[in-house]
Amino acid sequence: QVQLVESGGGLGQSGGSLILSCAVSISIFSVEAWGWHRQAPGKQRELVAVITSGGSTNYADSVTDRFTISRDNAKNTVYLQMNILESEDTAVYYCAARVGFNLWAYWGQGTRVTVSS
Repeated sequence: QVQLVESGGGLGQSGGSLILSCAVSISIFSVEAWGWHRQAPGKQRELVAVITSGGSTNYADSVTDRFTISRDNAKNTVYLQMNILESEDTAVYYCAARVGFNLWAYWGQGTRVTVSS
């Protein structure tokens, strides 16, 4: 059974930083890509950052130049460094594993981020 466990959420201040971690129970290289998604209150879930097994990254326009996705292969952990936080970043953040084209098969339980202004 594949497990993804997020941590690091909480209260952040506008303009500040937070880092989220996602500990996974399988090798980082076992899936096509890892991603961070978020769901804000009353909104649909959106993909904010992706890192492929080859190390390529991609970001939603709303977080480009502010968020950085990375991984520690030895620790089987994926990170999301969030800088210059904005109130619009308030959401539940989910780590997920992509196993095929747009197929996000495994999900964590989510970690809540609240940004105060």
